[in-house]
Amino acid sequence: YRNKGLDMYVEALARLNARLKACGSPVTVVAFIITPAKVNSFTVETLKGQALIKQLEDTVQEVSARIGRRLFETAARGREPLAEDLLTEQDRILLKRRVFALKRDALPPIVTHNMVSDHEDPVLNQLRAVRLFNNDDDRVKVVFHPEFLNANNPVMGLDYEEFIRGTHLGVFPSYYEPWGYTPAECTVMGVPSVTTNLSGFGCFMEDNIASPQDYGIYIVDRRLKAPEESMEQLASYMFDFCQKTRRQRINQRNRTERLADILDWKRMGVEYMKARQCALRRCYPDAFDDAFASYDDAADEPRGKLSRPQSIPGTPLAGADLSTYDFAALSISAELPGVRDHDHDHDDDLRPPIQLKMKTPLMTPTIQTP
Repeated sequence: YRNKGLDMYVEALARLNARLKACGSPVTVVAFIITPAKVNSFTVETLKGQALIKQLEDTVQEVSARIGRRLFETAARGREPLAEDLLTEQDRILLKRRVFALKRDALPPIVTHNMVSDHEDPVLNQLRAVRLFNNDDDRVKVVFHPEFLNANNPVMGLDYEEFIRGTHLGVFPSYYEPWGYTPAECTVMGVPSVTTNLSGFGCFMEDNIASPQDYGIYIVDRRLKAPEESMEQLASYMFDFCQKTRRQRINQRNRTERLADILDWKRMGVEYMKARQCALRRCYPDAFDDAFASYDDAADEPRGKLSRPQSIPGTPLAGADLSTYDFAALSISAELPGVRDHDHDHDDDLRPPIQLKMKTPLMTPTIQTP
């Protein structure tokens, strides 16, 4: 619970909810907490809600099919279709029944299962402590799913990959993580993620990218900052992400997916073999050839980082001087590398492919035999 950063995640969600309500934001954030816990079964409210949503979906599909047929028949007769001709009174009554069935007197549940020890679960206790109960005025809605994802799940019938691709941001503020495959999987699938500098993935990105945030990798400082400062930083990352437009999020996802080359096994496998060779040489220095004596020193040398993405201007701003735009070259005449004329439009651009180079050639250790 603490090592995976769930305590910080829940607290940051409460602060994000307060910020969104304070600024009057219309954005609604649905925060999923997917972590295994001891459960008995699905709650009655969860199964009932799923059944009602399924009924509504089937009804909408039936009504849409009937509207399509009426639209075709009306147009085939050479008449312009009217709204009252497409949606009959019977269809209106059927839709009203489905909408009224969705209304409930109680608040939506924050957990999808009946917990074995509801009063002892740390996630539920903290959600209650910060008062995230899915109220009507809350901008952050919480769904605690205490099971791993499965396509056969009657409530969330999604595989892990489908679920990840359907999200906008992955949050993994781990206090300890040797590597951290979850943010790496998000990166490969083009989903921005939040990690920390106490995880191997966060440190790797800091070492190889000059500005990870520009590529959708948000790194929370949990090494040098106090817990309160780290929570504020995480809440700020999520709040800033909520302010992005749809186009900005799409551009950021494209930049994030380009980092998949860094995490390719052709590159990571070299790093694993180099780490293994380094460990073997330090444990058994006499078993290796002197030709590789300087390998440890070379491995510790500073390496170049992936620079900030070079910007290519997007759609010209409204009211901007179009004479500064060279549409043939798709560049701004007054723009210098890494400098943009409009700071507030820094995300509305396209990014060129990332050119990657192998940092160090693979070296195969030579073991001396007597």
